Amino acid sequence: MKNQAIIFLFLAVIGLGLSACETMEGAGRDIQHVGKSLEESAE
Repeated sequence: MKNQAIIFLFLAVIGLGLSACETMEGAGRDIQHVGKSLEESAE
């Protein structure tokens, strides 16, 4: 159940990040930042 909530939150953040950035470079930075945040929260 907790994993499902984390996955849902991760997908929501990616969706918001992609809609907020204007270029593919910005999308890459946004996705990388979300990945690092998710890794840190998993530790």
